[in-house]
Amino acid sequence: VQLVESGGGSVQAGGSLRLSCAASGRTLSRYVMAWFRQAPGKERQFVGRIIWSSSSTTYADSVKGRFTISRDNAKNTVYLQMDSLKPEDTAVYYCAAREGLGAAYDSWGQGTQVTVSS
Repeated sequence: VQLVESGGGSVQAGGSLRLSCAASGRTLSRYVMAWFRQAPGKERQFVGRIIWSSSSTTYADSVKGRFTISRDNAKNTVYLQMDSLKPEDTAVYYCAAREGLGAAYDSWGQGTQVTVSS
């Protein structure tokens, strides 16, 4: 499956951004879609995921209550709504996909930069 992210940008602390991840090439009914992020000099970090078939979501503790993942079946698109942004949320955000809960994430987008200033 091919993934293309969009929606990154710069925002002040406390602001909001919405990232989009458009998927193509496969039917996503058996897929798990996730968001990761990587800040400069740090390892890639899990942000959250959504099980396409059930829309069940899971979040990292660092973003719980501030970020929301959703999906649009008709558009084959996953969204990451980010509210109450903090400077420590600054990173390149990546969309990823895997087929099934037991598989590894094997499809990745190109990433989109999010910068939060204080």
